[in-house]
Amino acid sequence: MPGVVLGWDMGAALAMAEALRISPRAAVEFLPVIEAVMVRKLNERMAGQDD
Repeated sequence: MPGVVLGWDMGAALAMAEALRISPRAAVEFLPVIEAVMVRKLNERMAGQDD
């Protein structure tokens, strides 16, 4: 859908976590929560700019 953020590329996010030496268990636990907030906030911000 144009103009809407649906989510992150989790493969890339997990690869970045690995490169940063973040525990894979922690990344799998926290990334979905962080992603959900980020997606919601970005979509709210983009919707507000269209007004």
